[in-house]
Amino acid sequence: MSTLKTVVIGRNEGDRLITCFDSVLAQLSNPNQIVYVDSGSTDDSDKVAEKRSISTIYLDNSAPFTAARGRNAGWRWLCQNESTPEYIQFIDGDCELVEGWLDKATAFLDTHPQVAVVCGRRRERYPDASPYNLLADMEWDTPVGQTMACGGDALIRTEALQSVGGYNSSLICGEEPEMCIRLGRQGWQIYRLDADMTLHDMDMFHFRQWWKRSIRGGWAVAEGVANYGTPPEKYMVREHRSGWLWGLLLPLFAITLAMISRGASLGILLLYPLLAWRIYGYRSQQRGYMSNHAFVYASFCTLSKFPQMLGQASYWLTRWQGKTATLIEYKSAVKSKF
Repeated sequence: MSTLKTVVIGRNEGDRLITCFDSVLAQLSNPNQIVYVDSGSTDDSDKVAEKRSISTIYLDNSAPFTAARGRNAGWRWLCQNESTPEYIQFIDGDCELVEGWLDKATAFLDTHPQVAVVCGRRRERYPDASPYNLLADMEWDTPVGQTMACGGDALIRTEALQSVGGYNSSLICGEEPEMCIRLGRQGWQIYRLDADMTLHDMDMFHFRQWWKRSIRGGWAVAEGVANYGTPPEKYMVREHRSGWLWGLLLPLFAITLAMISRGASLGILLLYPLLAWRIYGYRSQQRGYMSNHAFVYASFCTLSKFPQMLGQASYWLTRWQGKTATLIEYKSAVKSKF
């Protein structure tokens, strides 16, 4: 295996962090090849790392805790304190690294020097535990082959990472595709392999958690448009328009004209079940999902237009006011048994 090290980031992950560390150690064996970056955890995360002889970096309160900031702190520490590795595997603390992934991923990068980032299939550990877990599992089922972006779990060529200065630490979400855009501008490629990479534990059982996560998604859409919405990328432009159209303009138009049209304008709201039917057809027929899963996905995808719009509005309002973005957290701290 080519020289490789791992950055694990986390915040109050509880027992999920134990699973994460042990899965990485099973493939790397040497704890010196791993660094854990903690974002203000109040559980026993640092003790879990210490027990396994894994070095820990503690982010302070001088700036907002973001995944991008944590990853940057991790990979820069690895490059400064030890010999610079060829590749760095990034993994979130609520994920388990699938056995064999590092061998497959490094072999691919070894034979594809133009590729900067390689990722695989992130699967939800308990997709049937809640509709929100199922939604995440389906969301992560992205096309195989050359792609435009990766997620939080990915194996990255250190040379490429250094060439763009890493992640944008100021972003509270959407930092991975943003970095991939900058990599693409330098001629690097991103690939998604047909291989399992990580198991993720969403642990989401409440509608309000899903709602907040969708608001965060809307924020990422708006920030993506603000930074790369112009040619050649036109990044997230379509999604941005969709959020405003379905989340605000159509219902506002239908309700505003209801009095004048004697309620006829409310017929516009029938476009929502039509949208859901279109999404259902794509997921069930073209992607081959079971009908009940496709129905859940279509329903929530349509409903998500409203929190997405709120996230977009929140981003533009915060930007107009000149305020600093703060994390949109939807997960609760998990108690560790350590």
